[in-house]
Amino acid sequence: MPLQPYNPATARIGMSPKNNVRREVYFSGQVQGVGFRYTVMRLAANREVTGFVRNLPDGRVQMIAEGASGEIDRLLDGIRDAMGGYVQDEETTEASATGEFLTFGVR
Repeated sequence: MPLQPYNPATARIGMSPKNNVRREVYFSGQVQGVGFRYTVMRLAANREVTGFVRNLPDGRVQMIAEGASGEIDRLLDGIRDAMGGYVQDEETTEASATGEFLTFGVR
């Protein structure tokens, strides 16, 4: 098997980007001003995911996460467990990972 070129975005995840997915999730409800973004960041620190979470002007929170599908599933389960009482709705789209993120952070 030929060696793959080093890519710092996928090196943290430890697998090739073709096996990774990108999920864009919009959370609505009482998700701003309750520590939502920092809870997501803390939970993401325990997962092999990259991306970001940020508040939107319309009151929703956007999260983009890239990694193995199971890792993102576990991140979302953790978010639902910790912050589910604040979330009224969740809209999710999935695509192939871009590898553009080196870490997971708050914007």
